Amino acid sequence: MAFDVARIRGLFPALGDGWIHFDGSTGMLVPEQVASAVSTAMRAPVSGPGGAFPASQRAESIVAAARRAVADLVGGDPDGVVLGPSASVLLGRLVDALSERWTLGDEVVVSRLDEPANIAPWLRSAKRIGAAVRWGEIDIETCELPAWQYENLVNARTKAVSLTCASGSVGTRPDVPTVVEIAKRVGALVVVDATYAAPFLPLDVNSLGADVVVLSAQTWGGPAVGALVFRDPELLERLPSVSLDPNARRAARLELGPHAYPLLAGLIASIDYLAGLDDAASGSRRERLLTSLGSAKSYHAGLLAQLSTELRSLRHVMVIGDAMRRIPALAFAVAERKAAEVAEYLASQGLCAFADEGTSGVFAALGVGEVGGAVRIALAHYSNVFEINQLVRVLEELA
Repeated sequence: MAFDVARIRGLFPALGDGWIHFDGSTGMLVPEQVASAVSTAMRAPVSGPGGAFPASQRAESIVAAARRAVADLVGGDPDGVVLGPSASVLLGRLVDALSERWTLGDEVVVSRLDEPANIAPWLRSAKRIGAAVRWGEIDIETCELPAWQYENLVNARTKAVSLTCASGSVGTRPDVPTVVEIAKRVGALVVVDATYAAPFLPLDVNSLGADVVVLSAQTWGGPAVGALVFRDPELLERLPSVSLDPNARRAARLELGPHAYPLLAGLIASIDYLAGLDDAASGSRRERLLTSLGSAKSYHAGLLAQLSTELRSLRHVMVIGDAMRRIPALAFAVAERKAAEVAEYLASQGLCAFADEGTSGVFAALGVGEVGGAVRIALAHYSNVFEINQLVRVLEELA
C-alpha cells in the first residue's frame, strides 16, 4: 500500500494556517483540485439542461458525470443516484415521500447511535402519520449497537429501518448487513447513512444490502452536496415525485429545482481525489477507489489505535466507548473539566476540536452531559503521528 500522508497533506492549501485539525466531524478541509474544479466551472458558460447549445449540453454532462462518480464510490448504478444541496435535505425528501403511504399503527426503527439529522425526518413524519418509532439502543460501555436487538424491534408493521454505517461521534461501525437481513424478512425498506463511513472505508451498496445509502461530500473534503444512492433505481419510480417536471424519471423525481453545477463539478473532483489517495492505485475509478480507501482504512486504523491507547493511559482522560469496528473518530471527557473548557484550551494551543454538551444525540443516550460533555476528535486523510502526539501532550498538561 502507498498511502503517503506527506504527499496528501500537500494537496490541502488550508493546512498552511498552522493549526492542527481534528475537526473533521463537520467536514474535512478542501483539496486544491476540488477548489479548482469549482472555480473553473463557475467561469465556464453553463446553462440549464435541455438546450441544443454547448452551455446547456455542458450542464447535462456535469450532472451525468456526477451521478457516475457517486455510483463508482459505492458500487451503485448511476440511474439510482439522487443529487441535492445536502444529505439532510435529500433524506427529508425521501422520508416525506415514503411516509405518504404509511398509516396509523405502522412502525419505523431508528437508532440511538445516529446523528440527530438522520433521526429528525423519521420522527417528524411518524408523528404526522401516527406511526410508532422504535429505537435501537447503544451498549453504554462499548458504544456498540447490538444487531441481535433488531430481532425484537422489527416486525410485520415495520415500514422502514434507518441506521448509520458509522458514527461520527464515537466511531462505532454497527453490523449493517445483519440488520438489513432482519429487516428484509418483513419487507422493510432500509436506509443506511454512510456520511461518516465513506471517507474511510471501501463501500459496496450491494454488499451492504441497503435499499438507499446516504452520502455527504463535505465529509471527505468535497463541496456542499449530498446524494442518495438507490440500490435498485426502479424503486424511485414507485415513490411520489417532488420534481417540478411532470415527466421526471428515476433520480430526477427526488430532485427539486436546478442543480448547482459548479458544486457538482467539485463533487466529481472530490471523488477523483479519493481515488488517488494511494499512489499505487490503478484501473477504473471504481478499482482505484477500492484500493485507495482500503489503504486509508489501514492507515487510519494504526493512527486511531495509537491515539486511543495513549489517551487511555492518561488517568484524567476517559475515552467514551470501545467498539470493535470503528472509523477514526472518538470522544473523551477530562476529569473535573467541562468539555467546552477543554476545547477552548486545545484551541489556545493550536488544536481544532469540538465540544458537545451531551444534551442530544448519542451523547445524551450515554449520559455524557452528567460529566460535563465530551470533546469530539475526528481524524482526516491528512492527519499524522505528529498531530496525535501534540494532542496527547496538550491533554497531559490538563492533569
